[in-house]
Amino acid sequence: MSALGLLRKALGSHFVTPSARANHGLPVFFRQSPRFFSTEGEQPPLEPPADSFLDTSKTAGLVYGKLYGITRNTLKTDIVNLLEGCNLNLDDVKVEYNRSFTPTSMMMQFPSRQAYDNAFRVIGRKGRLYRLERADRSQWDILSPYNGKTVLLQGIPRNALVEDVERFLLGCDYDATSINMFFRASFPEPMRMATVLFPSPTQAMHAFLTKNRGFCLNNQILMRVLQ
Repeated sequence: MSALGLLRKALGSHFVTPSARANHGLPVFFRQSPRFFSTEGEQPPLEPPADSFLDTSKTAGLVYGKLYGITRNTLKTDIVNLLEGCNLNLDDVKVEYNRSFTPTSMMMQFPSRQAYDNAFRVIGRKGRLYRLERADRSQWDILSPYNGKTVLLQGIPRNALVEDVERFLLGCDYDATSINMFFRASFPEPMRMATVLFPSPTQAMHAFLTKNRGFCLNNQILMRVLQ
């Protein structure tokens, strides 16, 4: 065995550090780290502040309903006028769309249970094409209304660019950064669509009246104002 190997073996078998020898004979509790004690009493945990979303004082009387039976031609104003006397305005109505932007229902926010019951009776008497059911506030909160400011363009050519859509909307006042193009399932092949945001419902309706059924790269474009 080499001299280096003998030295390593010797160090591993017989070398003991001074600190190890110093602690060898001490009782266990002397070798443990010292602990510090406080004479102050423990402070009770502070109660967390109440979450603001738990405060229902502003919405305690609100009742939500979901109206079925609407079509693409049903406007929010139609429903508000139908339910005259139920304390509804346009901000109390949201349209729910599916992925193809076909309206499936309308969510309504009533100021009280009495207003909801009144609407239920009115629909049973005058609006038999519709069906009103109770809904939860969470269903209302997740819907983002378009408020008549967004226009849907259907039938955009597959090879069309954003610049082609801008050229199609020439003369209209809109937010060019809001143009969003996408595909949706259709027969016999997926349809390309786009949504465009306008500053106001008036300008969105102006675009619909002047550009609907116009052409983009030889494709006829159908337009619809989303509520």
